[in-house]
Amino acid sequence: MALPTINPTTTSAWKKLQEHFMGTKNVHMKDLFAKDAKRADNFTIKWEDFYVDFSKNRITDETLKYLVELANEVKLKDAIASQFSGEIINQTEGRAVLHAALRAPESATFMVDGVNVMPEVYEVKQKIERFTNEVVNGQRKGYTGKVFTDVVNIGIGGSDLGPAMVVDALQFYKNQLTTHFVSNVDGDHVNEVIKKLNPETTLFVIVSKTFTTQETLSNANTIKEWFLKSADEAAIAKHFVAVSTNIKNVKAFGIDENNIFPMWDWVGGRFSLWSAVGLSISLAVGYKNFDSLLSGAHKMDEHFKSEDFASNIPVVLALISVWYNNFFGAESEAIIPYSQYLNQFATYLQQGIMESNGKSVDRNGNPITYQTGTIIWGEPGTNAQHAFFQLIHQGTKLIPADFIGFTESLHGNQDHQDKLMSNFLAQTEALLNGKTEAEVIAEGADETLKPFKVFQGNKPTNTIFINKLSPESLGKLIAMYEHKIFVQGIIWNIFSYDQFGVELGKQLANKILKEFNDSGKGNHDSSTQNLLNYYKTKR
Repeated sequence: MALPTINPTTTSAWKKLQEHFMGTKNVHMKDLFAKDAKRADNFTIKWEDFYVDFSKNRITDETLKYLVELANEVKLKDAIASQFSGEIINQTEGRAVLHAALRAPESATFMVDGVNVMPEVYEVKQKIERFTNEVVNGQRKGYTGKVFTDVVNIGIGGSDLGPAMVVDALQFYKNQLTTHFVSNVDGDHVNEVIKKLNPETTLFVIVSKTFTTQETLSNANTIKEWFLKSADEAAIAKHFVAVSTNIKNVKAFGIDENNIFPMWDWVGGRFSLWSAVGLSISLAVGYKNFDSLLSGAHKMDEHFKSEDFASNIPVVLALISVWYNNFFGAESEAIIPYSQYLNQFATYLQQGIMESNGKSVDRNGNPITYQTGTIIWGEPGTNAQHAFFQLIHQGTKLIPADFIGFTESLHGNQDHQDKLMSNFLAQTEALLNGKTEAEVIAEGADETLKPFKVFQGNKPTNTIFINKLSPESLGKLIAMYEHKIFVQGIIWNIFSYDQFGVELGKQLANKILKEFNDSGKGNHDSSTQNLLNYYKTKR
């Protein structure tokens, strides 16, 4: 077996953590800070342009020691080596997991089935670079000889969420092209996008590994029909490109074989933005910025591979998350970036984390008796403060949160940045300390309002401070969470890289679709049958 198959609850470290939890679960972080003047220094990792403060967590040196012991007992170091050496760690699908190869230097070696894949990776990167430069520089034109002004990415899941998030995050670096994303099979979505477009100046990127995904092909065919109202079939070759492995279906669609960008089965969809799936990113911000994104991710890969666990950013964040999920019973985590550019970041991580680690069967094929994947949610601050922060501050649930901030704004408005950062710092302090009854009284609150104005505090946060939002720093940040996912999957003894749970609904949807036209007959529960009949009478 490529990966260890150790039930974490059977380890001696898990038993130590259980005992430790019982003795420390009610300790207030304020007291931990009061006892240790160097706590913040000791629980901070400084690496390149990252400053990661995890001191505002309900942990002690002993907690961290036992968590690292847990990582060692489940053989995390061996698992990391297995991943980077190209072993088939996605065992249920018989695949290696090598998205790290996509951002490695050309001199690196990543073996799949005894073959170094790096020459192939760089061949595709060079094709992305050439294509991007031709479009951005106006050398590649539409069917009437006009330069392209718009790019539409047609995909869903990993073929949409990653590129859409990154393009949004790097808007400051965008060129003259305007990028759009069509994902949902909802016809209103695609029609709202195409009504803004000029067919003469729009480039379409269809992203589908199999070129059979229902949502993607439905949207692609709708767009193709719209396009052919203005152009002839021959023009498709100039305006449509594909990222796919199904060359036959792509060519049948009308796309020039030279405009097909390959994918590999050793890259999972939710980890694929680093590949040709990121073509829309390259087009939106230019190839140099796309390459910087990859370079940043590679730097985080090297940190993850080589750094000791106690000072390894992804490992520490993963261990803390396991501590809350499996011992405190905290089922969700909030991701709060203090940058509007990261508006889609939590949405992107929902797929990455929840699709990867939403599993209830372990690597031995046995049902799991402990909690696995966490629920991920969040919005940018300060908007989030005026929405759901009430629940985090005074609700009954324990919700660990990652606060992500940048010391430097991109547009340079210092007044706005100071106000943003004052909120960024104040919220984690407020979540730590809360507000005592004495403080409420000192503020002159009415006696009857005292219970409502007291904050317990002791709410855990990680603070991830980065110098500036750049393509490179964003690459580091995304890769950091990718490795956090991996570490948690190893600890929980699950396979993080399949997603069979996504398939069942798709299969049933195809059966029900036939029933809409009376060409199929289903065997449904009474609720589904009634709903299906109701829809058929209204459509």
